[in-house]
Amino acid sequence: MSNKTSSSTRSVLLGAAFLMATSAIGPGFITQTTVFTQKLLTSFGFVILISVLLDIAAQMNTWRIITVSGTRAQDLANQVLPGAGHMLSFLVVLGGLAFNIGNISGAGMGVDMLFQLDADPQRPVIGACISAAIALTIFWVKEAGVAMDWFTKILGVVMIGLTLYVAICSHPPVMDAFKHTFVPLQTDTMAIVTLVGGTVGGYISFAGAHRLLDAGITGPQQLPRVTRSSVRAILMASLMRVLLFLAALGVIWAGNHLDSGNPAASIFSIAAGHTGYIIFGIVFWSAAITSVVGAAYTSVSFMRTLHPFFDKYQRMVVTVFILFSTFSFILIGGNPVKVLVVAGTLNGLVLPVALALMLLAAVRLRTTQQYRHPVWMSIAGWIVVIVMCIMSIHTFATDLPKLWK
Repeated sequence: MSNKTSSSTRSVLLGAAFLMATSAIGPGFITQTTVFTQKLLTSFGFVILISVLLDIAAQMNTWRIITVSGTRAQDLANQVLPGAGHMLSFLVVLGGLAFNIGNISGAGMGVDMLFQLDADPQRPVIGACISAAIALTIFWVKEAGVAMDWFTKILGVVMIGLTLYVAICSHPPVMDAFKHTFVPLQTDTMAIVTLVGGTVGGYISFAGAHRLLDAGITGPQQLPRVTRSSVRAILMASLMRVLLFLAALGVIWAGNHLDSGNPAASIFSIAAGHTGYIIFGIVFWSAAITSVVGAAYTSVSFMRTLHPFFDKYQRMVVTVFILFSTFSFILIGGNPVKVLVVAGTLNGLVLPVALALMLLAAVRLRTTQQYRHPVWMSIAGWIVVIVMCIMSIHTFATDLPKLWK
């Protein structure tokens, strides 16, 4: 049981929610929302609604099972099936690394948009290096966990507030969007898989839960708070998704054409002029840098129990993870829009595997710790596993190949 005061426990729970939410709200999150709003218009609200329901079911199950057991996800998976935790760690770390290359790229773009640092806007190297240095500073301060909590809280509020302003400026057709959220004119399986994968897929769903473990918030007595915190995290990420959707919808609905190289920047600049361009730089950098922090922290947390070296030298491993991501971006580059959409989709493929392992771990906890996972929550979790498996297979077989044509 944690010996923290009620006030500090609330702060950590809120910090964990912001860590998860801002880990989800990265460059890919912003790009995916813009791309699918262009494609589905007002009906994209339906995709958001379905994804939110799936997100909440996945998140509540994952956070509760991890915190009640006091055990990290990879160790729970190994207890269910020997070797499954190592497989899960490999998938999470690989996905986190792929996402972090995109996050570093987005952070560099955000800095360069604000200060015009690089002559070539396609290769924002200076901004990426500055952002990597800031992320490393978070992990090397004495109270790294507290610093991470406050960093994600502040930038999370900044992102939501500024995006709300742009959404108002774009004058979206709110009533049409509301209507088609429940009665869509069209829908898209890949969009649902990508949104769910970009919100709770891969490392993201474990970010807040592992943060709670590190803070000592574990055990059955904490479950009501943990459940509320997990739902709060999804709602914050979803609020940002809705605001981005409305901002993009207003601009597209008015007949404006977006820059295919950076469609999200077009939304902000068209909606609010030069001020909007500056706001986009702030929002994009905030989304990217908090995701860099979240991806590095969570990916390394999956390595810590696999070998004592990773736990003993955690800060050094995080440093290598961020530096490797930065140098990979500088050396490789790539098409950011397609890469960020595909990365979210691939994270959606990992989700049903990870969630199924957590649900099986809950069954095991019934005998080892006398914990009875709520039946309705287990049913909701297995529905997510089945639905995401079906949609992910369909997307992988039909939609992803089309994206690269």
